[in-house]
Amino acid sequence: MITLIWPWAFALLPLPWLAWRFLPKASQPRAAALWVPELSPFQGAAPATFRPTKGRWRRIVLLSGWLLLIIACSRPQWLGDPIELPVSGRDLMLAVDLSGSMRTDDFRLSGNAVDRLTALKEVAGAFIDQRQGDRIGLILFAEQPYIQAPLTFDHATVTRLLNEAVVGLAGKKTAIGDAIGLAIKRLRTEADAKNVLILLTDGASNSGALSPLKAAELAQQRGLKIYTIGIGAESMEVGSFLFKRRVNPSVDLDEKTLKAIADTTGGRYFRARDTAELQQIYQQLDQLEPVEKDKQVYRPFTELYPWPLAAALLLAVLAMCSSALRRDL
Repeated sequence: MITLIWPWAFALLPLPWLAWRFLPKASQPRAAALWVPELSPFQGAAPATFRPTKGRWRRIVLLSGWLLLIIACSRPQWLGDPIELPVSGRDLMLAVDLSGSMRTDDFRLSGNAVDRLTALKEVAGAFIDQRQGDRIGLILFAEQPYIQAPLTFDHATVTRLLNEAVVGLAGKKTAIGDAIGLAIKRLRTEADAKNVLILLTDGASNSGALSPLKAAELAQQRGLKIYTIGIGAESMEVGSFLFKRRVNPSVDLDEKTLKAIADTTGGRYFRARDTAELQQIYQQLDQLEPVEKDKQVYRPFTELYPWPLAAALLLAVLAMCSSALRRDL
């Protein structure tokens, strides 16, 4: 449907008539005249004919332009169909490890070996898209944590910023405690706030000013629930073409600390050894932290005023051109 934001603009519609009726008339210049002693030499000349048609069409053009201008001033909008948006009031922060070990190619996507960060982006992107109603933020950390995306309902931007992340962007080591501390600062402190942190890492905390367990205690005091995910396969082949051996690429993963962080804050610890397990973990997180069913109705709208405004300007140009041509003739 079409609606008018400023319908009072139509009160200006009679303004041209009021100006014509009450303002003093502009003085008309006298046309040049030829004085002659008698009219007999001009008896055969045809009298000048008055053509009101041109003036009438010009008035119609000007009044039509004025009407279109009033319509544009009233700001017509086209309202689309109502859209229900779920709103949960939850703040959900993702903390992603970008340390050097995230380059390990022990995950597979579509049959191809990929590094851990690439697999994480693929799965986490789908998870973010499904969290309609949650404000989502993104923390990237290694030696130093930093906010890549503040808490926002713009999930497409969060996904894009996650996809732009690269290993080593924040250093080579891992500061899990500092990442949790930064999340605590960014999340809400109200009593009814629902704050969740999903922390993804493939190693042990070996950097930072705040220890992971101390950070977990602070998170528990602030009502922040932390779900930790340990990433990395437990076995992979390495070596040359002739000599290969199996190693554990996740030997540095500190599962004990990650479990303690989750238990302290009322969350859970998950282990992702491959892409399928990582997808299952996000499905479980959807069940543990479901999006609430409260709805807000939103109606998209499209501004229509440029169309009558453009038509009014076109009619004004035509009227000006008509006046110029009449003067030349």
